[in-house]
Amino acid sequence: MLKFICYPKCTTCQRAKKWLDDNKIEYELRDIKLDNPKLAELTDWYNKSGLAIRKFFNTSGLLYKSLDLKNKLLEMSEDEMLKLLATDGMLVKRPLLISDDFVLVGFKENEWNTILK
Repeated sequence: MLKFICYPKCTTCQRAKKWLDDNKIEYELRDIKLDNPKLAELTDWYNKSGLAIRKFFNTSGLLYKSLDLKNKLLEMSEDEMLKLLATDGMLVKRPLLISDDFVLVGFKENEWNTILK
């Protein structure tokens, strides 16, 4: 079953959830604020995604900005970035849609249509 990891107050997450529901796609919901992804999970998702590690950061979030991560990430290793992401779910770009075969970061309807339909 798909894991849908989101922040329920996020409007993008709300749109993604509606899309999943409208398309009758079953998923297991997980609130990223209440159940922060662990380092092992993030590492697995990152490796499975084929994306750059920076794509996993919520660059529009207040925490990202207050920590000046735009500049600090330039000097960090992938391991350091993954450990940082594991400290607070609000640093992680959402929603995340996880399956055994793929990881989708953020909601791009065209991408989700291509992969899930």
